Amino acid sequence: MSAQSNADHLSPMLWWILAGLTLAWGFNWTAMKVALSEVAPFTFRSICLGAGSAVLFAVMKSSGHSLVVPKGQRLRLLLLAVISVTGWNLLVAFGLTMIPSGRAAILAYTMPAWAIPLSVWVLGERLTGRKLLGFALGMVGIVLLLTERLVDLQAAPVGSLLVLCAAVTWALSTVLIKRYPVAMAAGPYTAWIMLLGGVPIFVGALIIDDFGALTGVSPAAWGGVAYNVLIAFAFAHWAWIKLTTSLSVTAFSLSMLLTPSLGVFSGMIFLGEKPTLVEYSALALVLGSLLAVMLPGRRF
Repeated sequence: MSAQSNADHLSPMLWWILAGLTLAWGFNWTAMKVALSEVAPFTFRSICLGAGSAVLFAVMKSSGHSLVVPKGQRLRLLLLAVISVTGWNLLVAFGLTMIPSGRAAILAYTMPAWAIPLSVWVLGERLTGRKLLGFALGMVGIVLLLTERLVDLQAAPVGSLLVLCAAVTWALSTVLIKRYPVAMAAGPYTAWIMLLGGVPIFVGALIIDDFGALTGVSPAAWGGVAYNVLIAFAFAHWAWIKLTTSLSVTAFSLSMLLTPSLGVFSGMIFLGEKPTLVEYSALALVLGSLLAVMLPGRRF
């Protein structure tokens, strides 16, 4: 089997990592919505990135991993951190304060619409018949969803635009991580990009936010913060780097379409949000997109 074919399919271990990442990020949209209702976006992201990277550094150090960044790759690591961590985290944090968590989850996971064409152009990845079918199904679902959004876009146009920009940033960073690899294990690599990418956010929090407001934060909001630190950042960011560096961009991008399903339904369960028929239809299409690419079967 060619290297390209290997990169298009998930090993049993990667399936488990994908399952954990899907659960972690799917439910995180609700956790973020709860936390951001009381914690300012810069402060929230500063806590998540600072504490999350500290957890990862401690785990990696105790398990004997080297934390040294290879010479000649430090600037590369810094630039990747700014694109993948700084951009994504700020855009999503501010966007999520303006629109429902389920809607934000689906908009954010338009990522394959941007990542797959970029991967063909920048990385030269090959699109098979099954990939094209999966991509088409996923994009029909996204267009369906966004068409509905156009009807009531005036309700929160800035929030929707911010989350869509976050999706583009995520797509670009996924392609660049493949195009410009850093010779580090996934754990230390993740800890460093979280810390470096968090520096502009730390500075922003110090300039803009009032940390005294944290004394009035409720236990529920602190629970959302804790979930982000331990699950959505320390674990899920490691899983993201692991999958990104192990799979083709196409396979990874479409595998991520599982996550908005949980984002929508967790918003239903915990926040009382009510997805529309269009949202259900869009989710069915993006799940079909995933099945078309990931399940074993005869090639076209």
